[in-house]
Amino acid sequence: MELFTDRQGDDGLPGRQRAAVMAALMTATVMVVFDGTVINIALPKMSGALQVPAAVAVWFANAYLLSVAMTLAIFAALSRRLGFRRVFLSGLALFTLASAGCALAPNAYALIAMRVLQGLGGAAVVSIGPAILRSAFPSRLLGRILGLNALLIAASTAIAPIVGGTLLDAWGWRWLFALNIVPGAMALAIAMRAIPAGPAAARETFDTLGAVLSAALVGALVMAATHAAMPGGRWYALAALLAGAGFIWRMRRASQPLLPPVIFASARFSLAALTSMASFVGQGMTFVALPFLFQNIYGYSAFETALLFTPWPVGIVLAAPHAGRLADRYSPALISTVGLFLLTAGLVSLAFLPEQPEVWQIGMRCLLCGIGFGCFQSPNNREMLSNVSRENSGYASGVLAIMRTLGQCLGTALVGLLLAVYARGDAIVHERQAVQTSLWIAVAVTALAVGLSLSRLRGAPYRLPQS
Repeated sequence: MELFTDRQGDDGLPGRQRAAVMAALMTATVMVVFDGTVINIALPKMSGALQVPAAVAVWFANAYLLSVAMTLAIFAALSRRLGFRRVFLSGLALFTLASAGCALAPNAYALIAMRVLQGLGGAAVVSIGPAILRSAFPSRLLGRILGLNALLIAASTAIAPIVGGTLLDAWGWRWLFALNIVPGAMALAIAMRAIPAGPAAARETFDTLGAVLSAALVGALVMAATHAAMPGGRWYALAALLAGAGFIWRMRRASQPLLPPVIFASARFSLAALTSMASFVGQGMTFVALPFLFQNIYGYSAFETALLFTPWPVGIVLAAPHAGRLADRYSPALISTVGLFLLTAGLVSLAFLPEQPEVWQIGMRCLLCGIGFGCFQSPNNREMLSNVSRENSGYASGVLAIMRTLGQCLGTALVGLLLAVYARGDAIVHERQAVQTSLWIAVAVTALAVGLSLSRLRGAPYRLPQS
């Protein structure tokens, strides 16, 4: 297989070592993504089993997502000081142990605490995953391996509801977490042998104030979007504004900031990052809004809804590897822009779904969205990573993960806000209005991503990497 074939002049690791690194990294990434998705289908049963109201049960999911989002930048910075190997191994070990803790949790609050720890471990893994791939694989294969990574993430997203529903019915919710223990231990054993220590900048000091401000910014931003329609929402917004201003000030003044401003000096990197966040906001809103449409308005079951969603990740699986290969030969910005056009067209078609559509009408629209997103994601990720130096690839990988996670969190929060705003009168009517508004906002945000991506094409011409 070409991914593991050595050529004279290649940078990166030898072929056999690359294969082991990829196996460990992608196993860990799939587990982290799976755990962020699979829990949603189990929340009603977990609420009953642990005898807590739905408002508390929601935090079984939110505690994990917030923990990941708030600490991605911190672990990306730590990887520069401690090295990829130490951060990845520590994160994977914590994630695996916390998974066991979740499976054994005696009550709801112990489970929430374990989910926070699980999120910390997951953040350490995904914040530097693409950077490890860049250090392991030669430049000529970067787009291809990122495309394969996107494919596996999409596949795990697709099967999570089905696997989760099956485990839930057969063995109970605790097995959703116990499922991580064996593959986590195996990935840890492989990673310990395969990932090289690499140089670590031990003399650099850690920007503690920057880390606190970064976590406060992300946490307050997500909470502000979640509580925007409530009286306390403005205080979260104010906290986000103050934390954001403080973080920018610290980034410019600190001698060794959490995120160095030099990585944003490349306009192509900054535009790719903003484009990524906008696209994930649009996708996140759609992923949350459509289940309400399919179940509460069209009358499908939860399992049928999971099947209706399947064409979306299938489209990503079909498109991402080819888009990654094309991005190794042609302009990644051009390919990702074409993908965003397709995604926007798919979202518009979903917004125009008839009152009672046929299954194929839903499936074809979701497939178009998935193909568009698959064409966009891996070339855009390649654009981000290839526009920073190798020594700063850990930071770039962290920014990539931050944009993805923050976009998903904001998209989810915006749909919740719209459901709260429209919560009056007939339930079916208000949910239909909220879903319709959510889909059109997703279209608008994705169209903004198209505009940002187009602006990259007017910049400096793309040059193929030298191998």
